[in-house]
Amino acid sequence: MAGRFLGKTLATVSLSVALASVTLKSLGRCSIAACSNSFSSCGFHLNSNMMSGSDGTKENSHNKARTSPYPGSKVQRSQVPNEKVGWLVEWQDYNPVEYTAVSVLAGPRWADPQISESSFSPKFNEKDGHVERKSQNGLYEIENGRPRNPAGRTGLVGRGLLGRWGPNHAADPIITRWKRDRSGNKITHPISGKNILQFVAIKRKDCGEWAIPGGMVDPGEKISATLKREFGEEALNSLQKSGAEKRELEEKLHKLFSQEHLVIYKGYVDDPRNTDNAWMETEAVNYHDETAWLKPNLTTDAL
Repeated sequence: MAGRFLGKTLATVSLSVALASVTLKSLGRCSIAACSNSFSSCGFHLNSNMMSGSDGTKENSHNKARTSPYPGSKVQRSQVPNEKVGWLVEWQDYNPVEYTAVSVLAGPRWADPQISESSFSPKFNEKDGHVERKSQNGLYEIENGRPRNPAGRTGLVGRGLLGRWGPNHAADPIITRWKRDRSGNKITHPISGKNILQFVAIKRKDCGEWAIPGGMVDPGEKISATLKREFGEEALNSLQKSGAEKRELEEKLHKLFSQEHLVIYKGYVDDPRNTDNAWMETEAVNYHDETAWLKPNLTTDAL
């Protein structure tokens, strides 16, 4: 779980915008081995631009997937210039580095076998038993038995630190509330005049960056279950609660995550762990805490 590597510093981040206008750069994940070796989501970094598969350019949405050294290693990717990222651009001299981490090759339960293993016959672009191999961005191509990153070249083949060939699915809950005064009245921003919307963020111990609590979707698990589980573990420290506290917390989380929600983003993530054959995808979902029951359950720093 991602929570085991997270610091307990939490913040209620304020935005003087309407919810529909909130934009976050998707999953600029920490490039450290502790996060990656657990095959866990490192969460949304709190930046200003949203990675967009529809109107974003390759230059904006495919940068971190080309950075070196590869997370948790000294492996240097082959350099891929912006104009050569797209697969439709012919590049006969393209010679990517092959790399799959030892921790992945060891065969943990969250990882696929090597493509070369005769007993492994993955069903790409569809539900493969309990493993979801469909991409949020539609069909991806298969070349020489390996899935091909839909965003383009990364300078590295294999899986790196990712367990699955093709898409590796994560889920990120964005929990919001309106900032209120002691009387319960909504507080407006002094310049914009709009109500201030706050959301829960966590500060990672490993890389010191603020992120939205999130994690990997387990095989056969529904997105809604992942969102609730990861938020409970990472933001509310549910793993350290007593039996009675856990039951009370579970009831409140069930109520929060059973209400109407808004999918903020779903699709490809520009992640430093991505390769030509394995990449991160996420579904970021907003749940609004209108009753503010989370406030006494969080140790927060107001930003």
